[in-house]
Formats: sequence, C-alpha cells, structure tokens
Amino acid sequence: MNILCVGDVVGSAGCRFLHRILPTIKHQYAVDICIVNGENSADGNGITPASAKLIFDSGADVITGGNHTYRRPEFYELLDSSSTVIRPGNFPVSAPGRGFCVIDRGRYQVTVINIMGVVYMEPLACPFDTLDMLLEQAGNPKFCIVDFHAEATAEKKALGFYADGRVSALFGTHTHVQTSDEQIMPNGTAYITDIGMTGPIMSVLGIKPELAIEKMRGKIPVRFSTAQGPCRMNAVLITLSDATGKATSIERLNIE
Repeated sequence: MNILCVGDVVGSAGCRFLHRILPTIKHQYAVDICIVNGENSADGNGITPASAKLIFDSGADVITGGNHTYRRPEFYELLDSSSTVIRPGNFPVSAPGRGFCVIDRGRYQVTVINIMGVVYMEPLACPFDTLDMLLEQAGNPKFCIVDFHAEATAEKKALGFYADGRVSALFGTHTHVQTSDEQIMPNGTAYITDIGMTGPIMSVLGIKPELAIEKMRGKIPVRFSTAQGPCRMNAVLITLSDATGKATSIERLNIE
C-alpha cells in the first residue's frame, strides 16, 4: 500500500499548484491514500471551506490541521460535519472537529491521526497521552498514519520513538522546511521530522520575503501575504506491508 503525505499547503498559490500536480503524482506512484496538511491553505493563514474543497478536488483523501486550524470561524462547521477533515486531537473536547478519521477501502482501513506539539506552541494536552488515547479510541488499527504538527525537532523525534511499532508512520509538519532524516524505525514505523510545504519556492515559509524581513527587523505586526512565482510540492511516499501494516520504505519527494 502506498501512502502519499503532502506538506503544508500555503495560500491560493499552493492550492493551485497542488490542483495541477497532484493527480499526476498520484498516478505516477500508484498512491492508495493521500493525506494533505491544509492548515495554511487560505490566504493569510488558516483554512476555509473553499480552500478545503480545492484540496479535496485535487485528490486528497484526508486533510489534517495544526495551530492555525481555528483561524477562520467559517471553517468550524466543516470540521464538525466532514469525516475526512481532522484537527489535532489534543485540543479540548469542546473544540470543533475530531482528532482522527478512518478511510475505508473495503479490503483495508487506514486510520489517520492528527496531534500537535506543545514545545514552543499552545499548551494543549500531552501529545504522548493523546496518541495513546486516540489509538485506543481507534481500536489500535493495523494501518495508522500520524501527522504530528510540532515546532521542536526533539519533541517530534521523541514521539516517533514512542509510537514506533504501534503506528505505520509518523511524519512531522509545521516548520515548512523538509528534513532529510527519513527512516524506518527499529519496530517498523516510517518517520521523518518534517515533510516540508507546498507553495512558492522564493519565499520565507510561503510568505513574501520582504514582509518576513520587515516583521523580524521591526518587531511590530505585519500583514503577511503569500509569495508569488513558481511553486514546489514537498511530500513523502510511504509504502506499507499489507500483511503487517508496518512500513517497508519511505521516500522524500520534491516536485516543481
């Protein structure tokens, strides 16, 4: 089974590029399930019903979230109504949405879990305890993919080892910079610290460079906007054993 995990889609530029390139990539790599982090897919940040629709129309099976999930109130209804749009499961139970979903293909079912880190981020529930809780709620599934939306590399690595052997794969999102540490952990879990982003190449994490510089130099609020120009899709392709649910390979992809 081939699972494609696509890095944070940034703004309308990232959405348009995803819409153009994803169908070809899915066909080329015989993708069975496609997971896309969409929490920055609206211009400015956050996610809207319109940007979520474009991601699904591009070929995504699941949209995951992160710290910008709740930026747009108009998105809350979709979080509650859609079975394939998920948000970090360590938000309070009162928050709209859910922390995992199940993609049922008949002969197999794939559980997708979304968790957020707490180091340098919001003081949510413990990611480690949240993983235990969600795995139990999902019935300790054979095929399970985790999007860990976190800032600190050590926190991501630690959760990767904690999850090793209990999930098929754990990939990091949030930093928008793809790391080169993809590996199969000792007990069969595919891991990478961050899969990167889908958006403008000549940018600061998808934002116009001059605006990021202005904010960092001036230390006062700046209204960000998405950069223009050619885009790139960062992703990983993970192959799972049909017999065991464990990973047999993980490959970084960079598509321009």
